[in-house]
Amino acid sequence: MSLINAFTVDVEDYFQVSAFADRIPTSQWDQHESRVERNTLAMLDLLDEFHVRGTFFVLGWVADRCPDLVREIDRRGHEIGTHSYWHRLVYEQTPDEFRDDLRRSIAALRNVTDQEIVSYRAPSFSITQRSRWALDILAEEGIRYDSSIFPVVHDRYGIPDAEPFPHVLSVGETGRELHEFPPSVYRAWKFNLPVSGGGYFRLYPLRMTSHFLAKINGRHKQPFVFYIHPWEIDPEQPRLPGSLRSRFRHYQNLKSTAAKLRGLLSRFRFGTLTEAWNCSPTGGAAVPVA
Repeated sequence: MSLINAFTVDVEDYFQVSAFADRIPTSQWDQHESRVERNTLAMLDLLDEFHVRGTFFVLGWVADRCPDLVREIDRRGHEIGTHSYWHRLVYEQTPDEFRDDLRRSIAALRNVTDQEIVSYRAPSFSITQRSRWALDILAEEGIRYDSSIFPVVHDRYGIPDAEPFPHVLSVGETGRELHEFPPSVYRAWKFNLPVSGGGYFRLYPLRMTSHFLAKINGRHKQPFVFYIHPWEIDPEQPRLPGSLRSRFRHYQNLKSTAAKLRGLLSRFRFGTLTEAWNCSPTGGAAVPVA
């Protein structure tokens, strides 16, 4: 079976990202111009152009305010997962808060689509060593696929020694299975190079990204996960206050993202997260979560 790579979209607005959370509290979200609908529709059109179906991780807050957008994602044949309700970092919540947020996000999505919500991605990949308890809750609440554990060193996220390819985790006292499909990295120079999308995609030349993703497919015979946000194809979005680092991470190379996406979509075969999982060589016993 030829490999299918996972094309994933984290559906959130430009003012909801973690980089600006210290300046824009959730209580102010409704005060900002919403651009998530137009940007997500543009992303849907781009994927239609290349006949690609992917997985859209949608904020529950967005689903409540833009139900027709979620229905359109569904209508065009894409898989829908949850990206939480409030886009709060997991390790800044208590387990009870996390469970409540997860349930609210799933309910918001179920209100507007008949799809079963079984996939999750944490805001800013914030399942780390100090929040691995969240994996138990995901499994208990019916999530079967997670794409939150980034095997890199980063100031906001990452478990550097985590398994970099799709694998099955055994979580909780009952050993429930959770299918973990981590954002993709390439092992180089004794560390994991993040090559799976987002700001890294905007920073690297397309040739570099394509080279390392092709190595994952070719050398390792594994599918990769690519991720992107609708605001990343919107160079005209309002500029927000924030630290120099946050502004660099958010605004770098926005003008070139759409063109680079076309280049990537023309080079690789893409599908949903579950389609990519089903064609991966993953098998054998589940890995216990310490």
